[in-house]
Amino acid sequence: MLITRDSIIGEVLDMDAGCAPLFLEMGMHCLGCPSARGETIAEACEVHGADPDELVKKLREYFGE
Repeated sequence: MLITRDSIIGEVLDMDAGCAPLFLEMGMHCLGCPSARGETIAEACEVHGADPDELVKKLREYFGE
């Protein structure tokens, strides 16, 4: 699965929960809440004032994409 700004956070975490610290570093500390399971990376970044492109880049590096 190619990770994009439109990727669902819950699906990314399901691929490998070890990537959770990348979300936590961006200020997303509510990874277990129901809305986080269905939010896109872009939506969550908007709420948390983070750069979605930066997070996507880090996630792609983590997954070797």
